Amino acid sequence: MGFKTVKYTIPAFDVNMGGIMIKQALPTEKVEQHDPFLLLHHADFKFNKNSSAMHQGVGPHPHRGFSPVTFVIEGEIHHRDSRGNSQLAKAGEVQWMHAGAGVIHSERPSQDLVDQEGTQEIIQLWINSPAEHKMAIPSYQYKTEENISSFYSEDQLVKNKLISGNYQNHSGAFNAMSELILIWAEAKATGQSSYTIDPDLNSMLYLIKGTIKLKGHGMVEAKDLIIFNNDAENIQIEAENDAQFLLLSGKPINEKLVQHGPFVMNSQTEILDAMRDYQMGKMGLLIEEA
Repeated sequence: MGFKTVKYTIPAFDVNMGGIMIKQALPTEKVEQHDPFLLLHHADFKFNKNSSAMHQGVGPHPHRGFSPVTFVIEGEIHHRDSRGNSQLAKAGEVQWMHAGAGVIHSERPSQDLVDQEGTQEIIQLWINSPAEHKMAIPSYQYKTEENISSFYSEDQLVKNKLISGNYQNHSGAFNAMSELILIWAEAKATGQSSYTIDPDLNSMLYLIKGTIKLKGHGMVEAKDLIIFNNDAENIQIEAENDAQFLLLSGKPINEKLVQHGPFVMNSQTEILDAMRDYQMGKMGLLIEEA
């Protein structure tokens, strides 16, 4: 088959998340989701050593019904949750939390990063869960870069880390609630890489850094989200300079979706149940400690 054509090019735009400015590529007014992908945030924070790490970053907040996945591009992030998980993830690493029936977590910088007045750059991707898994017991997965399977392009200039799914005899590092192929790629200038993705999967590409040329489409700039049509199976990129991108593919869940802030369910009644359960403390309690 030929090359996938592009349905939308979405430049990430500024949004204010409770006083924190970040870039958002999904959702938009035109594209609410690309099933099963709900949200893509690109955050770049500079920290101030005059305030402790515990008072910076994103404080405790709840989730239910989906998986927030965090890719650490630069710096460090400290995840804590009401299930007792406490993990520091560094550049090149990934944290995958399935919120399931409900969990409270926080996302802070490390104290070392604050002391250095360093930068934290992350991508957070929200992936919907099928109804049968929305009320599962919450789970947390973390992998170092060394524990993530990788493969290279023919010219050896593009390193592809397989985050989830099965691709070319490689198995992804993270278990998912639905069928996914998630690839995190780092390309050196002039590097070319080709991918074959089943047209039954919804696919999109987010360019984190650099500039690439997409076969059959043209140039893609940093912080652009490309949403592909399901009309072919091939994707080919060529890096104009050093670049980094996420290639995200997933089988559509095709279920009714009702979202209210951090809760993603299948009906308004389930949303009300989530709000009640959170207020009653059924999602646990997170007391942050250094």
